[in-house]
Amino acid sequence: MQSLENQIWRLRLAISTKLKLYNTCILPIFLYGSGCWAMCKTDARKIDALDQWCMRMLLRIRWYQFVWNDDVRRLTKQPKLTAIIQLRRLTLFGHIMHMDNNADAKRILLASPPADWRKQLGCPRITWLSTIQQDLKHHHLMLPEVADLAENRPLWRMMLMYGAMQS
Repeated sequence: MQSLENQIWRLRLAISTKLKLYNTCILPIFLYGSGCWAMCKTDARKIDALDQWCMRMLLRIRWYQFVWNDDVRRLTKQPKLTAIIQLRRLTLFGHIMHMDNNADAKRILLASPPADWRKQLGCPRITWLSTIQQDLKHHHLMLPEVADLAENRPLWRMMLMYGAMQS
């Protein structure tokens, strides 16, 4: 498998062809279910590092060559994987917020735990909803005011696309 991987990326294919292969064969596998991921900053750094490593491999940039990460992004015209994941996560959040108020997904998402509730030992420190709140901070929005914004689908999509371009 390793030798096949090296043979594909080291062929003298055009960069556009390599990017099409990357976008159609690798990204869908990696991003499967990414709308449900609750990520912390270290996870985001690792994901972006993997993406940067893949872009450098596609461009045949070696580790000892001094090329800025921004230059690699400019050459490939690829968004960061964390920006794609954030877009997918907020899209899923918009779908849930657009559901009927009696839908189970929306009731679970908007439910608040009892006052005496404590997180069990061994549970993840970060939740999907806290990740959504961090994503909304990038758009200068808070969770309570987003409910009305998500009801307006064209406005919600425009806000997501604008945020994805800014990332």
